[in-house]
Amino acid sequence: MLLINKEEIKKVFSMTDAIEANKECYMAMSRGEFEIPQRTVISGSDGNYLFMPAFSEKLGAAGLKIVNIMPGNPALGLPASIGQVLLIDGKTGRVSALMDGTYVTALRTAAASGAAFDIFGRPDAAIGALIGTGSQAMCQLEAMLSVRELREVRVAARDFKKTMAFVEEANSRLGMYGAAIVAMEDTDAAVDGADLITLVTTSATPVCSAEYFKKGAVISAVGAYTYDMQELDPAVFAKCSKIYFDSEEAVLSESGDILRPLDEGTLTKEQFTGDIGDCLLGRIPGREADDEIIVFENVGIGALDLYTAQKVYEAALAAELGTAVDM
Repeated sequence: MLLINKEEIKKVFSMTDAIEANKECYMAMSRGEFEIPQRTVISGSDGNYLFMPAFSEKLGAAGLKIVNIMPGNPALGLPASIGQVLLIDGKTGRVSALMDGTYVTALRTAAASGAAFDIFGRPDAAIGALIGTGSQAMCQLEAMLSVRELREVRVAARDFKKTMAFVEEANSRLGMYGAAIVAMEDTDAAVDGADLITLVTTSATPVCSAEYFKKGAVISAVGAYTYDMQELDPAVFAKCSKIYFDSEEAVLSESGDILRPLDEGTLTKEQFTGDIGDCLLGRIPGREADDEIIVFENVGIGALDLYTAQKVYEAALAAELGTAVDM
């Protein structure tokens, strides 16, 4: 078994690698190459415990990600989302690798947004907006910057002091992309006129008003993985032209962004466009006009963890990184 930590993953697997891996995985999912049971979520008094299995005969591997969402962690100096990924050899059943699931989660989740922005974003996109500054936000910001040459990215969250600290760190870590990364107090002002918008919070109520989503924008809604969460303003569904999913089945099993508007009658399934993998395979259309507002609802699925983990494992083996453990 190979132990692979965060820094080793960073050395062998870039954000661009992750975005391309996500695209490949989405197409494989649409071709039916994965078995993906719905994830198990256990709610505890201190947080939620998520167990996400997947298997691919073609990939020759199975995987299990254990990721725990613990709101009290930041006060302890720990990320709010924390976990590990087990990669399993599909032929022998032995564990091939154990890797940092916190970083794999942030990486593949951000790469999902990056894939959507790359596929659906206008080529001339110049302004980005990031709502949320939690443990996944830095990767989300890099994904946005990786697929378009943005002039500016506006960052906003509930705590402006935290937002300013995040932006200072982001300018230091991601300055090579050339975009001005700016802190904003008001979320509506942050998304006003933005071409690419990422919502990555655990909010139970919409974090910004759909009134400020410009024509041509792409919105990647990342955070609502339970019925009680709803960071996306449902008013967007009266404005948008297309609604894509990482997995419609997964979204309809858990996401408050979609389930609550369906229950309230402000959204119908007839408005759904379909899964991003089907778009990549040419089965459904992508962007068809510059003024279309496009929503990508992204709850995260075990197939992405498995595919990313397999690619990271292969890259680590090639680079002779990681710690071998006999178990």
